[in-house]
Amino acid sequence: MNIFKEFKSDLPASIVVFFVALPLCLGIALASGAPLFSGVIAGVVGGIVVGMMSGSQLGVSGPAAGLAVIVLTAIATLGSFEAFLFAVVLAGVLQYLLGFFKAGFIAYFVPSSVIKGMLTGIGLLIILKQIPYALGYISDYEGSESFAQADGGNTFTSIVAAWDFLTPGAVLIAAISLAILILWDLYLTKKHRLFQILQGPIVVVFLGIAINYLFTSGVLNFSLAEDQLVQLPVAEGIAGFTNLFTYPDFSQWTNIEIYKVAVVMAIVASLETLLCVEATDKIDPLKRVTPTNQELKAQGVGNMISGLIGGLPITQVIVRSSANISFGAKTKLSAILHGVFLLLCALTIANLLNMIPLASLATILIVVGYKLAKPALFKQIYGLGWEQFGPFFATVVAIILTDLLTGIAIGLVVALFFTLHHSYRNSYHLKRTVTTDGGLMLHRLALAEEVSFFNKASIIAALEAIPPNSKVIIDCTNSKSISYDVQEYIHDYPLHAKLKNITVETINFEPPKSLLTH
Repeated sequence: MNIFKEFKSDLPASIVVFFVALPLCLGIALASGAPLFSGVIAGVVGGIVVGMMSGSQLGVSGPAAGLAVIVLTAIATLGSFEAFLFAVVLAGVLQYLLGFFKAGFIAYFVPSSVIKGMLTGIGLLIILKQIPYALGYISDYEGSESFAQADGGNTFTSIVAAWDFLTPGAVLIAAISLAILILWDLYLTKKHRLFQILQGPIVVVFLGIAINYLFTSGVLNFSLAEDQLVQLPVAEGIAGFTNLFTYPDFSQWTNIEIYKVAVVMAIVASLETLLCVEATDKIDPLKRVTPTNQELKAQGVGNMISGLIGGLPITQVIVRSSANISFGAKTKLSAILHGVFLLLCALTIANLLNMIPLASLATILIVVGYKLAKPALFKQIYGLGWEQFGPFFATVVAIILTDLLTGIAIGLVVALFFTLHHSYRNSYHLKRTVTTDGGLMLHRLALAEEVSFFNKASIIAALEAIPPNSKVIIDCTNSKSISYDVQEYIHDYPLHAKLKNITVETINFEPPKSLLTH
């Protein structure tokens, strides 16, 4: 397969993803209590190594906010960043083994409603988290996915506080950037092929650099603080660049805590990756299916390499993946190129990148968030009924009020409730007729094709509700599988049915031999 066949689409998308990924890599490293450059290393490895090995055409990997707290705690527990890097290498080995033993099937057990809720929740979360940056207020690290913040505030209090700390320069940049992006998306791309190739976010970033230059040169009477700009470590030549790398402390191999941290990271990183794979496949315009076991192997190799050269742990990340799709990527070349750009720019033009206002990048992410959480989507899923809308809405709200993994877990619980309720209502069909034999009421209970222990409650309720002096036929003709719990109840039911003068007949019911011996 020619990896360059969609180069004209993948190149501009990769540049956008590069600009989105850069502050996220730095912000997550900062929140993790790790060297800032470790986030860039993870972004480079996630783009180039994982991008080449992955079966995902549009997924983008790098450091993930969901692991930031785990990393911060692990570094403190292990006593050094070098010891932590050893745990990252081991986590990569475990992930590769998970892929080898085909554990990727777990992804297919997440309902579509929860995945759509995850995408929408992340979209709304991106918008809420980026509003303070657009207004010039920096209260949380870039890339945060948690409702609670380290400063004691939360997502909503940060937005409220931002209005009290408005930075006119940041607001001006954000307003111009947002206007350009809307104009580009709604009008210009339809006017000329040039505007389809040259993505709006690329223009926004370079315009942001230009406006910031006018600020610093005194042409415009505004200024941005250092923390309102990208803050990439600047290397002095090749020697300075290589000094930014850190290496694992393999002498810690006897420390049992290393292995505990490795297991936790491998599990959480694998779950987050599998969930993001499912979500990315959902918004892929061509609906391609990523081989999940191959993805786990790719992530495992990526984490081994990242740990060996001083990088943070890697997962596939939905924010970067959705930006990749939103701005026209067609193949995995986009993810690979974004990693190449991270590497080359960190090596050569870090000073220029440090002139990029975070307000410019915030508007790009706000547009990405809107594309994930369009209002029409709520109406569409509501039209599918509560069995779909319930888990979807619960996931959206939970992600905004907690974090990504907790929100998905809550969505799964709600989805399970609706599944059990559906199973409860559809485990049998009950038909009542009056017989000619003495006017007895005949109740025919036809069991469903698959009857699990979840159906036991509804079947018991139906049979116990049958009035005295009746006849019951329990028809198992259509049933291919009946759980032992239900078989046991059906076997015992005639015994106490006699007390109400109920005659019981079964059709094609074969109780287990263990019940017949009682």
